[in-house]
Amino acid sequence: MRDSIVSNMFAIGWIGMLLGVLSGAIIGLFFHREDWMGGYSSFRRRLARLGHISFFGLGFINFFFAISHQIAGVVAPWAFPAAVAFTIGAATMPTCCFLSAWKKPFRHLFFIPVASVAAGIIMTLVGWPSPAG
Repeated sequence: MRDSIVSNMFAIGWIGMLLGVLSGAIIGLFFHREDWMGGYSSFRRRLARLGHISFFGLGFINFFFAISHQIAGVVAPWAFPAAVAFTIGAATMPTCCFLSAWKKPFRHLFFIPVASVAAGIIMTLVGWPSPAG
């Protein structure tokens, strides 16, 4: 089970890296236009940039969890739900960002990725093995 969690979390991290590059390439096609999405400091454009960067950030968090779990071995019953929570966060944060850039009311969904990542962190810390073994 431990090896599959580590392998899956590394895969999710690399998928996040790829999606970050692809989304950056797509939105980068339009950055030269100063008025694109309402201008550089507009809500829509900031959220699109945040969505692009969140692919990388949450990908790194998944890498960190995989490395932590591989080295320390987050104990069952905490490892699998923590991995699921981090995966949900990695999927929903950029989704919420891009949806909010499209339609502002979607910003009310940000509690989902924030709560998921917070839960993953808490479960990782709670499931951290004690030094005594």
